[in-house]
Amino acid sequence: MADPSTYRPAPGTIPEAPGVYKFRDAGGRVVYVGKAKSLRSRLNSYFADIAGLHPRTRQMVTTAAAVEWTVVSTEVEALQLEYNWIKEFDPRFNVRYRDDKTYPVLAVTLNEEYPRLHVYRGPRRKGVRYFGPYAHAWAIRETLDLLLRVFPARTCSAGVFKRHNQIGRPCLLGYIDKCSAPCVGKVSAEQHRGIVEDFCDFLAGRTDAMVRRLEREMTAAAEELEFEKAARLRDDQAALRRAMEKQAVVLGDGTDADVVAFAADELEVSVQVFHVRGGRVRGQRGWVVDRVDEAGTAELVDQFVTQFYGAQAESAEAGGVEAAPVPREVLVPELPDDAPAVERWLSDLRGGRVVLRVPQRGDKRALMETVERNAKEAFQQHKMRRAGDLTARSAALQELQEALGLDTAPLRIECTDISHVQGTDVVASLVVFEDGLPRKSEYRRFAIREGAEQGDVGSIAEVVRRRFQAYLKETASGVQGPNPGIDPETGKPRRFAYAPNLLVVDGGAPQAAVASDVLAELGITDVAVVGLAKRLEEVWVPGEPDPVILPRTSEALYLLQRVRDEAHRFAVAYHRQKRSKRMTTSALDDVPGLGATRRAALLKHFGSLKRLREASIEEISGVPGVGRRTAEAVHATLSAAGTEGEQT
Repeated sequence: MADPSTYRPAPGTIPEAPGVYKFRDAGGRVVYVGKAKSLRSRLNSYFADIAGLHPRTRQMVTTAAAVEWTVVSTEVEALQLEYNWIKEFDPRFNVRYRDDKTYPVLAVTLNEEYPRLHVYRGPRRKGVRYFGPYAHAWAIRETLDLLLRVFPARTCSAGVFKRHNQIGRPCLLGYIDKCSAPCVGKVSAEQHRGIVEDFCDFLAGRTDAMVRRLEREMTAAAEELEFEKAARLRDDQAALRRAMEKQAVVLGDGTDADVVAFAADELEVSVQVFHVRGGRVRGQRGWVVDRVDEAGTAELVDQFVTQFYGAQAESAEAGGVEAAPVPREVLVPELPDDAPAVERWLSDLRGGRVVLRVPQRGDKRALMETVERNAKEAFQQHKMRRAGDLTARSAALQELQEALGLDTAPLRIECTDISHVQGTDVVASLVVFEDGLPRKSEYRRFAIREGAEQGDVGSIAEVVRRRFQAYLKETASGVQGPNPGIDPETGKPRRFAYAPNLLVVDGGAPQAAVASDVLAELGITDVAVVGLAKRLEEVWVPGEPDPVILPRTSEALYLLQRVRDEAHRFAVAYHRQKRSKRMTTSALDDVPGLGATRRAALLKHFGSLKRLREASIEEISGVPGVGRRTAEAVHATLSAAGTEGEQT
């Protein structure tokens, strides 16, 4: 643990200008990034009496070993530089407003001949229109089910659409009038696109015109004595009204705003955002993050707006989406000190004027109060879950230190696990936890080369040897520089430059012993090793005849289980990926004249090896680039493989 006074800049050397600063640890890795109107005033606050600092700030300044800064000319430049550095270095002590899940949206694939409506999670793509995000996928499906009665657009996947086009019969939704069945030609591509555009108009807020049009059509049908048509239109109108009730009007027509609210205590902050488009709440998001310092609401607003909209703009740009990632208004509980600079930065992202303000009265103030209630409720629910509780994590690390007799708390834990099926496709995972939380950017996976013949013990030995040989190589290559853990060419941490305080292996005494032996061979003596056996959750320390038994209610045991289970999940995922790739390609490897390009084309066309095996020669030869003779060879090879499998 470093003493901040050892790296405090000399008096008078810190400029009073605005700028961005970085704290680095002993290995040169950036652990915190911040900005300030006056660098001197802000940085001096970190070197005050350490006992008076916020607990998280105290941990940061004692972890750091150096501080550096960059002077900028404007606050907008400081905002942009701070965002870029946080994104580039991913400092462990910075608040990161990242979802622990991907929120679902309703996607409309306008870039297809027959656009599709479906629930989607992931990056934005060009030519696709998105509505949301929603808190739950079932909320999208429920709304979509109501609206398909009025807007019978396609919702099926490309494979289902193609299959029903080939057999000439629509799916169930086509028979119950919840799809216009463009797959069998019931409507043309132009008519189907018109249905989809009406659907988009309705979700975009142009609802009143749609309801009035249905009402006129219903009245006209009744006057012409077409009572069945009038009844159907009446039911359609009722369905639209029910869908509208799920998205209650809260603000005036045309209002385009995000409403942000916070709830916080000394250790954590809860954030809620309501996305209002066309006067209706179209989506909701929430985060709970660790609090780094004693920043007030104004500073929290500054941090959140910079990170959230910066990430939104990058996501939109990466997907080629032209829609503005920033709304016309951002309603917040308190304005940051540099509000004009933040507004200018947001306006640049949007390409038009953006207003950052605090609602004082009326509907917008009422909605802000609703969002604040949601933030408080989410915070209370989060506090009931111990996995994300900083106090519980600190207690777990302290308990681990005491139970294993370590010199310091294991702030960095690595765990490795082996996955295979009867000795085939043997792989290993290496997961990293810092401060009791997973650091997924530093996860690694290994294909076992030599140790597989010796079972799990040999595989563990190979993984530990490869991981720590890379560590020794990385640190040796940078030992001449001021920051041994940093690549001088990229400025980023080297892949294996940081050793863990604790290495956990999935297994009992043999696995823990072989890992310890490998470290001893490499001359590494400052990494503790334990094995966690699944059967009785025993913690094995190398050289000890008996395991350490942690209480079943122990936070330390809970943390070790989380680390071990995450390593197991990551290893199994890699093993399945590798096995699936081998099984998919091996069946087609024996087809004469079939190269990698046409193999990939066949699998992409049919979606799976099973469907390709069920296809006829005519269907196979219909794939671009695959001739009749090749199709016959593929069909014969797969049929023979299937027959052998059945006999076996």
